[in-house]
Amino acid sequence: MLEIRDLHVRFHNRDREAVAGVSLSIGEGEIVGLVGESGSGKTVTAMSVAGLLPRKQCEYSGKIFLNGTELLHAERKELRKIQGREIGVVFQEPQSSLDPLMRIGPQVEEALRVHTKLGREELRRRAVEAMTAAELPEAEAVYGKYPHQLSGGMLQRAMIAAAVAAGPGLLLLDEPTTALDVTVQAQILELLKKLNRDSGVSMLFISHDLNVVRKLCGRVAVMQRGLLVEEGEAQEVFRHPRHPYTRRLIAAIPTRKRKEAEP
Repeated sequence: MLEIRDLHVRFHNRDREAVAGVSLSIGEGEIVGLVGESGSGKTVTAMSVAGLLPRKQCEYSGKIFLNGTELLHAERKELRKIQGREIGVVFQEPQSSLDPLMRIGPQVEEALRVHTKLGREELRRRAVEAMTAAELPEAEAVYGKYPHQLSGGMLQRAMIAAAVAAGPGLLLLDEPTTALDVTVQAQILELLKKLNRDSGVSMLFISHDLNVVRKLCGRVAVMQRGLLVEEGEAQEVFRHPRHPYTRRLIAAIPTRKRKEAEP
């Protein structure tokens, strides 16, 4: 489904490449974790896939294919046809991604308005359906609420609903559980598993939390300073990490969490 080939990105105000020759693929229905410390290049890689790379601010090369369509060098007009319809994006901070002056329902409908010619009632029905799939309680009532009226966990569910409303085949999730408490985090992870199981949507899950990645992802890729230093089945990487950086990341997991992560 997704294939990244030798991706390089260097911003004009930086000497070092943000992404230095990354190659990575995601198959149909697969959940792949992309992990590493802040500044390792995870988010820039995802932005490149999503067509959100600020092209005038950087030099970039390589290829990114989604179902055979090359994205990295595609025209903006072509990218807009794909964004929301074939690729959904969920960011870390829904508060900064949602318009505070706009009700939740119309924001969930946005991709549907862009990519379909559905009437008002059908748009509402599909939005409520997406919010129900994202396990937002009382979705009909939430449709008419503003972001400030929802909790952090409900806002993240609303973001997920907006990302899946148009039925994309790929979700890019950039630290979607970091700002949530442990209980809500677990609920969101179960929701993502359910969406993957029910719809077969593929996911690239970006996180610095290896414990979360192990619970969700079948495969994991580890980035350090723009480089992909290790990749493999999640359980195998956790049991037998080959790269020293991966070993340090695993060693940094708090002891209690490390015990919980043991198979």
